[in-house]
Amino acid sequence: MNTYRRSFVVVGLVSLLAACAVASATASRASVAGTWSGSYHGAFAGRFTLHWKLTGSRLKGTITLSNPPGQYGITGFVGRGGAIRFGVVKVGATYTGSVSGASMSGKYTTPQGGGSWSARRTA
Repeated sequence: MNTYRRSFVVVGLVSLLAACAVASATASRASVAGTWSGSYHGAFAGRFTLHWKLTGSRLKGTITLSNPPGQYGITGFVGRGGAIRFGVVKVGATYTGSVSGASMSGKYTTPQGGGSWSARRTA
């Protein structure tokens, strides 16, 4: 195969792989928008409901916690491979983890300690 053809094939394969990576990241991000219900365990334990809106990789919405009780505004982002990070400023909690399909899970930290969390899509 001549050099021109090899270069063309390599460029084509690189372009195809890049397009697949972008499509995968976009699909992971798009799957986060909506309503999620879950639980958390550790320094605090209880149930929560998330309502997300997604703009690009930025998340914005509300979380309703059972402990401490209340509804709070949250912001965050979704990164490559479904990595997710969001925070609840009023209660000082930061959540990190990953999202895959209709489930997400990870760890949380607060000034009083941390623990684990998990959630499933409900709508």
